[in-house]
Amino acid sequence: MEYMDKKIVDKSPENNNNSDKSEKFVKLANIRVQNAIKHLKLVQNLANSYNYDYSEEQARKIMAAIKFEYDGLVSEFKKNLSKNKGGFKL
Repeated sequence: MEYMDKKIVDKSPENNNNSDKSEKFVKLANIRVQNAIKHLKLVQNLANSYNYDYSEEQARKIMAAIKFEYDGLVSEFKKNLSKNKGGFKL
């Protein structure tokens, strides 16, 4: 009996939608955050003045670009978290 060997999963929309979205979020977050950290460490390696020569202006541009994107990330999460809480807004 093959059907007994297969896992039976409740696919009803009310039970699965939030669970699927949460599982997808966790899966993608783990991959993307690990990739972001890896690439930030690679950029951090550029600060090694023994291996690289760079100006203060170049360093500032790199840091500003990364900070800009980080601030956007924080803003997006805060915006979506506050949207979920409801409440009054003008």
